[in-house]
Amino acid sequence: MTNEILRAPMSETESTTVAVGAEVETTTEAPSIEWIRDFFLRWQDAWDSHEVERVLALMTEDVELSDDSRPKPMRGHAEVREFLEAIWRAMPDLRFEPLSGPYVIPGEPRTAIHWRGRATLRGPLEPPGFAPTGRRSEFEGGDFHEFRDGRVCKLRTVYDVLSLSRQFGLLPPAGGRAERALAMTQRFASRAQQAIRGSTARFNT
Repeated sequence: MTNEILRAPMSETESTTVAVGAEVETTTEAPSIEWIRDFFLRWQDAWDSHEVERVLALMTEDVELSDDSRPKPMRGHAEVREFLEAIWRAMPDLRFEPLSGPYVIPGEPRTAIHWRGRATLRGPLEPPGFAPTGRRSEFEGGDFHEFRDGRVCKLRTVYDVLSLSRQFGLLPPAGGRAERALAMTQRFASRAQQAIRGSTARFNT
């Protein structure tokens, strides 16, 4: 991931945001745009290093991380460490490139950034336990950060998991025969479940 976006001069819109934020920064303790840019350079370097402890050092001990690939949020360093080790084991070449941002809410310790990710599925993807396919993917997403005491206390990561799964070969391509067969299987399973529920309901009456 390159850092040109983070090192680029502030735009007129960003400059206005900084000016507005500076008026309330002393009372809200919201980070300045300069601090945020410096933080994201360190954040970027930590993620590119694939060193778990470097990433965790930029998060609070009680950090809450929500990722679209996981069914529920992860809380605390232990759960986040397990997540990072799993994704880097599955995708050892995973890298992110900032596309725009960081965007700042004036007077609030929150930011957002738009990024592009690239990776190859070279190891087992756990959970749920998919085998490596050797397929490469390129995808876009966004991160939403909340800060406390100079570290990330909440992180929400959003991206198109369906598209990523198709690129990795974990799901059939859109519109193909394999996808139609999968849809047919789902319809059959759904009808079977409805029939079972109907029989159970009649039995209980």
